[in-house]
Amino acid sequence: DGDQMAVHVPLTLEAQLEARALMMSTNNVLSPANGEPIIVPSQDVVLGLYYMTRERKSALGEGMVFADVKEAHRAYGAGMVDLQAIVKVRVKEVAIAEDGSRTEEYKIVDTTVGRALLFDIVPDGLSYELVNKPMVKKAISNLINTCYRDAGLKDTVIFADQLMYMGYHYATVSGISIGFNDFEIPPEKYELVDAASAEVKDIETQYASGLL
Repeated sequence: DGDQMAVHVPLTLEAQLEARALMMSTNNVLSPANGEPIIVPSQDVVLGLYYMTRERKSALGEGMVFADVKEAHRAYGAGMVDLQAIVKVRVKEVAIAEDGSRTEEYKIVDTTVGRALLFDIVPDGLSYELVNKPMVKKAISNLINTCYRDAGLKDTVIFADQLMYMGYHYATVSGISIGFNDFEIPPEKYELVDAASAEVKDIETQYASGLL
């Protein structure tokens, strides 16, 4: 369609090193304008993450208690509990001090199976509360932002990749699609169309009469 693009080829070794340092996506996680994350999932990935972390009342397996995330994963794989069922899971949080020392804390949380599975890929040092909610786009952005600040660049890039794979997987599992019949036509549409048609007819009449 006529679009053009300039191509810059760094020739010298110094230019290539500078380009790698400044232009690599892994070195541009945050926006220079406002410090917010640039690497934020969109579209199908957000759909999949939201689907797996939303709650559904009276879902299969509601009220079950799991010893850890892996047990919850096995129960979900065996069809004993639904992804969106409200359950209790014993999770392990790892706190990392400034000197690098690690402290493990176990606690039982009221959550869903999907949120527990999501926490399984979250880097050490982050709280479970970050994922214990429906993961809309803003919540995902906040999660990546916190991950970058607390866990560092390398872990954040790996985590963003895992988020993408998990989002696509559960978007596929959900089977959600959208069609024409899913849209509601507002009642005022017909009034607006009729008013516009009457105006067009009036203009055509005036034109035929030589007034325009």
